[in-house]
Order: sequence, then C-alpha cells, then structure tokens
Amino acid sequence: MEFLSKRLESLNPYVPGEQPTDRTYIKLNANENPYPPHPSVISAVKDALEKSPEKLGLYPDPDVTELRCEIANMLNKTGGAFASENASADLGFEITPDMIFCGNGSDEVLSFVFYTFFDSDRPLVFPEHTYSFYPVYCGYYQIPMERVPLLADWKLDLDKMIQASSRNKSGMIFANPNAPTSLALKRAEVERILDAAPEGKVVVVDEAYCDFGGESSLPLLRTHKNLVIVRTFSKSLSFAGMRLGYIVANPELIQAVFRVKNSFNHFPVDFVAKTAAIASCKAVEYYAENARKIVAERDDFTAFLREKGYFVLDSSTNFVFTRKDGIGGRQIYEKAKSAGILIRHFATPGIEDFVRITIGTHEQMEELKKAL
Repeated sequence: MEFLSKRLESLNPYVPGEQPTDRTYIKLNANENPYPPHPSVISAVKDALEKSPEKLGLYPDPDVTELRCEIANMLNKTGGAFASENASADLGFEITPDMIFCGNGSDEVLSFVFYTFFDSDRPLVFPEHTYSFYPVYCGYYQIPMERVPLLADWKLDLDKMIQASSRNKSGMIFANPNAPTSLALKRAEVERILDAAPEGKVVVVDEAYCDFGGESSLPLLRTHKNLVIVRTFSKSLSFAGMRLGYIVANPELIQAVFRVKNSFNHFPVDFVAKTAAIASCKAVEYYAENARKIVAERDDFTAFLREKGYFVLDSSTNFVFTRKDGIGGRQIYEKAKSAGILIRHFATPGIEDFVRITIGTHEQMEELKKAL
C-alpha cells in the first residue's frame, strides 16, 4: 500500500497467547500468575484514588523515584529469586535506586534496551528458541540477528553463543530461565558469558521467570559493568493486567536508557500502576509464598506427565514444556481446549511437537490432568 513506510515490510509482530472472548476457559497459556494480588495492593489503589483523585488528571513522576527505591529494597531483601534455594541470600553489595529503570511492562523495557544497546551494523546473538519478541524487536529496529541452535538436551549452547558474539563483536540477549524451554543457567555459566563478551558490548539477561527457581545474576552486577538484567512484575507479582517491567544495571547504563525513554515516552509508568507496584514490593512475603506453591504444583504436574509417558524438561519457571511421542503438539492443545482449558502450542519448526503449559492453581491443574 503506497501510504505505508518501507520499514513496515520487515515487521513480523509478536503473537501472544490466545485471549478468549466467547466463553470462559481455564487459562494456562500465557504464564500469568493464578493468584490475585495481595489485598494491600487493592487497598492502596482504592485509597490513592479516593484521597487524591486529581492525580488521574496530572502527569505522574517521570522517574518513578519512590517505586525504584521500593524495587531496590525488595531485591536486596530477596536476593532476586523468591522460590529458589538462594532466596533471601546476601547479594554481596547493595542495589541502589539509580541502578533501576521502570517501564510499562517488560516488553516496553526490552524495546528501550534494544534501541539503547544494539546496533544495525552487526548481528545480535540469541538462542534459536527463546522469547519470540527478540526477533520482533530486531525487525522493528532493523538489527541483524544470529540465532544459535540449542544443544540436543535443549540447553543453551554457550560455546557457540560466545563464539558468535566474539566473531560479530556484538551484544547478546537470552532469557534465564529460558522460554519456552523452561531451563535455567547457573550463575557461573552466565558469568562465563559476561567474561567472554566483546569489550564495550552488553549481555542482556531476561529474568522474567527467575522467581520460580532460577539463580539470579544480580550478584554479578557488582563486578560486571556489561550486564543488563530485565525483570517483570507480571509473573511472580501477579501484575500482568497492570503492566510493569524494570531493568537492573550499573547507573551509567541506566542513564542511557533514561535518555531513550525521554525521547519516546516521558511518562511510561502511570499513577495507578506505580501505587500498586509499591504496595506489591512491600508484600513480598505473600508473593514468595505463592511462588513456592506454584513450584510445588509444577513439580507434581511434571511427575504426573512423566507417569503418563510425556517427555518434560526440568522446569525452573511457572510453566512446563512437554511433548508425547506419537501425538502432535497441536493435537494436545486441541484436546485441552475442547475440555475448556487453554494451553500454548507453537508452530515454530523444531518445537512444534511441544506444548507449553502454565502452572495454575491446584484445582485448575487437576482439571487439566483429567483432560489429558
């Protein structure tokens, strides 16, 4: 169409999990948290709107200073992983508010990260099967990409990723734990990547699912200036319907992201989201307990699937990635949907036989067991 820009031709938009409109489904296809926010979050929003309704007509704090302080406090308290054995561990240093950047969901934060740190003159390195928004943003910002195949056991091929990054003299991004495969790298493995990264290039670690059993790379920020960590409130903090993501990095890199933000959207975090997020940070014990419940349910469901002959990867997330010989992934998806349960199937070559199943409440998972 003559009215459209040429750059539009290279865009391949992200396709989210199915959002039902025609009937009520048990929704286990988008890795949302099945538990509601803490009651204090609802109270905080109600109180703020009742006491200061005029705030809805005013621009919010563009730097969300108070929220960044609360996020730093939460990370220092938890060690960056609610349900792992390292939860509440000492990071070895103090995360300060000037190391935090907040945005309207981690997808917007990732957009700022791509614009700030990756160039169009060299390929960005990331795994072949990972969060499918990474290639979308490469298309959006016209950044070449080099996808590195996974190993036979579905783990990241660290050697080849390091080789590709060194050859291209480029940055790297990956999710840890990875999506959709659910597998996690150890902190020492991430450090190996950081040590081998080309000088002047960042390594972005997307820790969206770290609170469900991963090992956070936050302690590495003390010694590695090239590390950028992206995190979200959507998963472990029951915030997917509100939208809040954030970056943790050294202050110089954070200031660079602020420069990009202030050239695009000066006020990405609204008054209501900020109020709810601050209350969420203060109720961290509640969310940590929910994360532990999800992990227990995940492990029980994994055992069930394996008893039924399914192949299931060892998840460190709030979902499982599974397949069964002789049955296509699409067939499993359709069977669950016919029972009123939505799970995720990817038509992507190489993983088309798998389905990704979000861990819900115990009652929801029992319904899915019946369906399968």
